[in-house]
Amino acid sequence: MPLRLSADWMVKADDRILEYLEVEGPHSPKRISDDPRIEFKQKHVNVRLLKLAEYGLVEKDAIGRGVYAISDDGRAYLDGELDARELDADE
Repeated sequence: MPLRLSADWMVKADDRILEYLEVEGPHSPKRISDDPRIEFKQKHVNVRLLKLAEYGLVEKDAIGRGVYAISDDGRAYLDGELDARELDADE
């Protein structure tokens, strides 16, 4: 497994959410939190998805309202090819 360089704004849930979206494809926060492999409540998943979208690691409303998909940057981060510390938040 590649070494991931996470940013100080990231938390444990972020990697799990990105891994889920990479494997399972686009989903809503509820669908993600309902999966037994995800150990976080829907509210926390939703907050983290908003933060991941702010930094471009996921795309909000990718295929429908409230549905998130992993972005190319999100895949690069999971592959250890992108240093999340270098990402800037959208303003």
